[in-house]
Amino acid sequence: MTGLALAPALAVAPHGAWAVPEGEGAALPHASTTPPSLSSAARSGGRYFGAAARADHLREDKALRAAVLRDCEVLTPEIHLKWNSLEWRKGQFNFAPVDDLLAFSDQNGLSVRGHTLLWDQSTPDWAKREMLEQRDWRLMSEHFARVLNRYGARIKEWDVINEPIDTEAGARTLRRNTFFRAFGPTYIERAMEEARTHAPKAHLVINDYGFEYGNPVDKARRQAFVALARRLRAADVPLDGVGVQAHLDLSKGPIDTVGLQDMTKALIDVGLDITVTELDVKEAEAGHSTTARDQMVADETRRYLDVMLAFPEVRGVVTWGLTDKFSWLTEQVDARVRATQGVNRGLPYDEAYSPKAMYWALSDTLRAST
Repeated sequence: MTGLALAPALAVAPHGAWAVPEGEGAALPHASTTPPSLSSAARSGGRYFGAAARADHLREDKALRAAVLRDCEVLTPEIHLKWNSLEWRKGQFNFAPVDDLLAFSDQNGLSVRGHTLLWDQSTPDWAKREMLEQRDWRLMSEHFARVLNRYGARIKEWDVINEPIDTEAGARTLRRNTFFRAFGPTYIERAMEEARTHAPKAHLVINDYGFEYGNPVDKARRQAFVALARRLRAADVPLDGVGVQAHLDLSKGPIDTVGLQDMTKALIDVGLDITVTELDVKEAEAGHSTTARDQMVADETRRYLDVMLAFPEVRGVVTWGLTDKFSWLTEQVDARVRATQGVNRGLPYDEAYSPKAMYWALSDTLRAST
């Protein structure tokens, strides 16, 4: 769920072996103390910690590599595994950035989450036109086969469908996206079955957002997500888990603890596990001191994870980036505002890779859940 997904594919030349100097990930620049790694905190509770990343950023930024190697067990390709990055023009494929990220992960003992096979906002225009004009499922089958036959043996967990739930308040239904209009509401069942055909041993997930707060929209989205999960499980559709994005927003009021607990328990009760897949925090306003801003972000993170990590079925936490330097929320800040207030401070590290209060909130809550 980021604006980055709408960018055209960025050509990245294929590389050979990643030459990461021994011990590069052992220390953090500009840190007065070296905090415990987030991956070790998560492992102590039987979970994993990871972050979204791009291979080109990892190659260009030594400090980012150090933070990733130190703190992450899992990486999510931020944009390059989405359809419009793989095949911006029909028949012209760009696998190099994903191959590069997998090479980095393989050589450093990391896993990769597959994000995402289907998302309306990251589907190339030519594919949308063909779906609506031809209504031919073979287009979907070919896309799934191409991606999963290439990566299905190396990537064990896939967000098969991203953001299928409608956003309207009171609507307990599916988003009327291109897939819905071309193939009807059962496109979800067909997509999950298609994924299972090509990746029989993978952990298959549906990923969505907007569940955290007490407003009518979030409440309706929680109900719709649970209803979808129950429908799919009752029909024996190959759905193993769900992803909750957790793009937290300080402008939306307090987290609806009871509503979030009820949704999580309902999903677990139908036999699904849960991953927090895209955690970050959007600030409401930046008029406070940096210390105060960082504390508000950390407190919101802690409030959310205190709810979610009380459930052992929550298998991992992934942040949507590690540093404010590479954050979709930073890209949304108007240049004039950024000049006076700086970037959005909603990730564990600041732009100079100093760990912030959010880092400690993550570390504490991951360890407390043991």
